[in-house]
Amino acid sequence: MTTPHLLTVNVGLPQQIGVRRGRPVMSAIDKRPVAGPHTVQGINITGDEQADLRVHGGPDKAVYAYAAEDTSWWTTELGRDDLGPGSFGENLTTAGVDCTNAVIGERWRVGTVLFEVCQPRQPCFKLGLHLDDPKILKRFARASRPGAYLRILEPGTLEAGDTVEVVDVPGHGVTIRLVADAILLDHDLAGQAAQAPQLPGPLREWLADRAAA
Repeated sequence: MTTPHLLTVNVGLPQQIGVRRGRPVMSAIDKRPVAGPHTVQGINITGDEQADLRVHGGPDKAVYAYAAEDTSWWTTELGRDDLGPGSFGENLTTAGVDCTNAVIGERWRVGTVLFEVCQPRQPCFKLGLHLDDPKILKRFARASRPGAYLRILEPGTLEAGDTVEVVDVPGHGVTIRLVADAILLDHDLAGQAAQAPQLPGPLREWLADRAAA
């Protein structure tokens, strides 16, 4: 069994990734592996930025983690040989970590950084541009492999090879997958998903409203 660890640390800066409706599309979704220790503090990893802070970044989307095992699944599912660390725009490519079934509020110690699992990734059209696959958004939703956004609770440093240690797991049992499915696939799950107090306030309220509708 693989010891849970970081396979790579990936960063990127905003750049044009395509054109939509006659306008250039800027994004930092193109993340590339970087060597050596990197500082994690505030809402970012050193050397990483977001292009549109209205929908990306911030304390509840500070760092995005995706499992290498899920990338391997996509390699087979899509019949591609060009997918690897950073392909889904993740900052942390993990190995031996079930990002999708992590519990909301679960805490990870990685290097000297303490993270908290916060919410699933909800992909936008930029993922389709990045992967040159306009159908990937629907497939990504149906696959229920969204990866996990992390809050930075304690700043520090990390690097590829660091162990990912789960130091606390809340008892409510609401997982990243459950929340993603409640948003994208089955609104009947919204009430259950809203039971995780560690979800961002606006998302939790949206889920509660959806359950009450």
